[in-house]
Amino acid sequence: MLRRIIPFAYDLWKSRELLWQFSVRNVEMRHKGSHLGLIWTFLNPLLMLGLYTFVFGFIFDGKFGVLPHETRADYAIGIFFGLTLFQFVGEVMGIAPTIIVANPNFVKKVVFPLEILPAANVGAAGFHLMISLGLALSCLVLFDQAIHPELLWLPVIIAPLVLLCMGIAWLLSALGVFFRDIGQLMQFLTMALMYSSAVFFSATKIPAPFWMFLRFNPLLLAIELARNTSLWAQPMNYNHLLYLYGVGLFTCMIGHLAFKKMKPAFADVI
Repeated sequence: MLRRIIPFAYDLWKSRELLWQFSVRNVEMRHKGSHLGLIWTFLNPLLMLGLYTFVFGFIFDGKFGVLPHETRADYAIGIFFGLTLFQFVGEVMGIAPTIIVANPNFVKKVVFPLEILPAANVGAAGFHLMISLGLALSCLVLFDQAIHPELLWLPVIIAPLVLLCMGIAWLLSALGVFFRDIGQLMQFLTMALMYSSAVFFSATKIPAPFWMFLRFNPLLLAIELARNTSLWAQPMNYNHLLYLYGVGLFTCMIGHLAFKKMKPAFADVI
């Protein structure tokens, strides 16, 4: 029944042990050979937070304009939440096009479930997401910010983002086998995604002509929902949340279907 209704969930559950092993392997490979190892998982987001807060918060005097007496700490934590969600999506997009090409040995093994490789990429990115979110929540305590019950919405908001990334990973990894130039585009596309997702400002500051298009950006809506509920205790926008789940589930199913359709031709191309 699960195989017919949600085929991607069936495939992931069937190969759950492999998915776990490859997710752990991806995390270890990322830090292999570095002296600080997993410490970079904590250090990198903090360095990026400091850089962007200095540039946009102090030099450009950026503010979200949601709280009546917004402090530098409020702005910094707001950026941290936005960067954390963006880096999760950006990490998946940056690596996905080369996943299958970089593992030709697995492609030639008929019995190996190749769909696990892109999914493990999402799993490794999810590990870094949890670390960054833990740091962001620690900042709330460190800067003596209020902890609101609305913080419980955070996992509900992140769940469709995981589905979205899973679909993107499957689609880009399959297309990357046939169109190698996709990998070269990712740096530009991730940069464009960052600036179009209201990471450094509130979505209310987006001019109306641009909002007509950007309102369909699921990452922008996820970042806004996460900040509004978790940081500023604002009521949940259920229309945006429903849209997130719809886009996430649709993208995941389409990405999985496209991967399965293109999978038989991988060996011929590689």
